[in-house]
Formats: sequence, structure tokens, C-alpha cells
Amino acid sequence: MRRPVSIAPPKGKLGVLTPGMGAVSTTVMAGVELVRQGHSVPVGSLTQMGTIRLGRRTEARVPKISEFCEARGVEGSGIWRWDIYPDSAFQAATKAGVLDSKDPCQS
Repeated sequence: MRRPVSIAPPKGKLGVLTPGMGAVSTTVMAGVELVRQGHSVPVGSLTQMGTIRLGRRTEARVPKISEFCEARGVEGSGIWRWDIYPDSAFQAATKAGVLDSKDPCQS
């Protein structure tokens, strides 16, 4: 029988680089910022809301992934962006129709 693998807890920041700031990447950025500011919850985030089945199906062991293995939430992450256009991420999200000027994540 194989011994269980020990997973060390994460330390440091999780960095995400998005090359190009179109509708998809700015949607991710806006969603992360809205969660950070408390205006939303991480619905759709596999590591924060998803579950994992452990053992056999009949064992009914289905914890959240975040309970099973420690993962960084949005608070411990940084998003860096690069694009050939000089727009800020907010300007790019506004042009893509992801946000408009009344949305709260303009920081």
C-alpha cells in the first residue's frame, strides 16, 4: 500500500500573468477584485467552491477542495497584465463590455 503524500501549505503569493486584456481576462480580473472588495463570492472558482470525491462513491466523502488541500484565496494572489494597447485593465474591461463606469472595482 502506498503511503499518503504530504502536501506542504502554500506560502508567498500566487501570481497570474494575463497576456492581452480582452473580455475573458478582464472578466477574471474584475471577478477577483469584486471578491476582494466583498461585492461578490467566488462562485465558479473550482478551488474555492468545488468539491472532490475521496475513496469509493459509496463512502460519501466529498469535501470542498479548499478543505482538502489548502489553496490561496483571492486575497493572496496578484494579477499582472500585459497588452500591446496602453489602456488600463479597467479601460479594457469597459471597452469589452465587462464593466461600466458605475461598477465598484475601479481601484
